Amino acid sequence: MIFFASLSIIFLAATILNSLFLPSLKKPSPGAEHSERVAVFVPMRNEEENVAELVSTLKGLTYRNISFSILDDHSDDDTYKKLLLHIEGDERFTVIQGKPLPSGWAGKVHACHQLSQSHTSDYLLFIDADVRLHPHTIQGALSLLKKKRASLLSGFPRFPVSLFFEKLIVPLQHFIILFHLPLFLANLTKWPPATAAHGAFMLFKSDAYHEIRGHAAIKSSLVDDVDLAKTMKQSDYRVVLANVTRYVSCYMYRSNKEVWNGFTKNLFPGLGRSILLVISLSLFYSTFYIAPLFLFIYGIITHQLLWVTPYLFTVIQKAYVDLRTGQKPLLSLLMPLSAIGLVVLMNASMWRGLKKQGYEWKGRLYQ
Repeated sequence: MIFFASLSIIFLAATILNSLFLPSLKKPSPGAEHSERVAVFVPMRNEEENVAELVSTLKGLTYRNISFSILDDHSDDDTYKKLLLHIEGDERFTVIQGKPLPSGWAGKVHACHQLSQSHTSDYLLFIDADVRLHPHTIQGALSLLKKKRASLLSGFPRFPVSLFFEKLIVPLQHFIILFHLPLFLANLTKWPPATAAHGAFMLFKSDAYHEIRGHAAIKSSLVDDVDLAKTMKQSDYRVVLANVTRYVSCYMYRSNKEVWNGFTKNLFPGLGRSILLVISLSLFYSTFYIAPLFLFIYGIITHQLLWVTPYLFTVIQKAYVDLRTGQKPLLSLLMPLSAIGLVVLMNASMWRGLKKQGYEWKGRLYQ
C-alpha cells in the first residue's frame, strides 16, 4: 500500500512539474500592436445549432486586420441559410460551399484544405464551429507565437460540459496532456514524437503552412491536428502547445452518442493503432486510477487510512489539472469513473479498427 501511495504522490508531482512548461495565453499589453493579416477558417458540416454563436464570437473579435472564411461541407440541415442570415452582409465574411469529397481524403481535412486555398494572409487560424473566442484572442495568440518564435500555436480549449459521460471523458484531454506528454520536449524541441495539438484552435504562419503543403500533406488522417503538427516539426518548424483555456472554449458534443463516436474515432488512430499501447494504458489506468476507488472503500470500512491515500492523491492530481484548465474541480472526485470510461473507449476504438468496422463521424464512415 505504501508503494501505491508513493506512486500517487510521484504522479502528482510529475504533473505539477510538467505543467510549468505549458505557456498560457495572456491579455496583450496595451503597447502590443499587430498589423499582420489574419484569416480565420471554419469548416462546418451540419452545424446549424452553432451558427448564431459562432458568427457572434467572430464578430466580437477586436483584432482589426482580419477576415473570416466559412465552408459549408455538404450539410443537409440549415447551416448555409443560417450563415447567410447571421452574417448580415458583413464584408469580412466569405461563405464557401464545399466541393465533393475526393477518394482518399478525410472530410474535415478536405474542408480545411479548401479553406486554405480561399484566402491569402500572413497568419491562418483554423477553428471548429463549436468554438467560442474571447475578444482579444487573436492579439494574445499572435503575441505568444512571436515570443516563442514558433510557426504553429495550438491549445486544448476549455471544455464546458453538461452531459454525464461528457463530464467523465472530455476533460481527460487536459489530464492526458499534462500527465503523459513531456511538455519540455514538446515545446522546446522539434522532436515529432513529443507533439500534441487540438484541431479546434491552430494558428499557423502562412508561409510555413503552405511550405509543408498544409492539410494536403495529411489528407487521409483522422487525427489531423497531431499529424499536421508533427509534419511541421519534421519540416524543421517550431510548434508550441499553450494553455488557451481563458480565451478559447469548445462545446464539443451535443449527446452522449457523439462523445462515444468522437473518442472511438480518435483514440486508436491517435495511439498509432498500437495494440500494445492500448493494452499498456488499459493496465496502467486500471491499476493506478480505477483500483484506488476500491482501496478507498476498503480503507473506509476497515478504518485503515493508508488505504485511502492513493485515491486522495489521484483526486488531487485531477483537481490540479481541472483548476489549471478552467474545469470544475469537483469532477476530480469521479476520476476512477473517468478512467473506466477511457479504458472502455480505448478498447472499443481498437476493436472497431481491428475488425475494419470503420469510424462514423458527421454521417461519414472512415477506416
